[in-house]
Amino acid sequence: MAELMENEVVRAFSTYAVIVIVKLLLMGPMTGYYRFTRGSFSNEEDVARKSAEEKKKLLKTHPDVERVRRCHQNDLENVIPFVIVGLIYALTGPELSVALLHFRIFAGARIFHTIAYIGALPQPSRGLSWVLGMLVTFSMAYRVLNTVLFL
Repeated sequence: MAELMENEVVRAFSTYAVIVIVKLLLMGPMTGYYRFTRGSFSNEEDVARKSAEEKKKLLKTHPDVERVRRCHQNDLENVIPFVIVGLIYALTGPELSVALLHFRIFAGARIFHTIAYIGALPQPSRGLSWVLGMLVTFSMAYRVLNTVLFL
């Protein structure tokens, strides 16, 4: 493993993979923050100590909470494939500059996607950042298949 981490592309991938994974992990606490500040809970046990009247008010959906949840779901759908495909891509021995371009564009696109989603920026800002991230993942997948295709 130590020898593998001497590879600059693998180190670059590890850096950007951890950045987007940490961003993904922060979406959970952000959802909790929005639930508490908006008074919107989804489970009975979350409001067990409240009166019946308060429970009715708190057991509801809120558009801001749902927005954060959808952003979190979108991260799960995009970051996990990036990490899997990106690792395999890094192991195919791409040029460092090309690999860095892929990794940086993906990380930037996902960070901007979150800002656009949570901040409710007008479209097509969120859509374009999503497409850009997907194109990066597909580009790496193409490189992997082109390099190691064995059928």
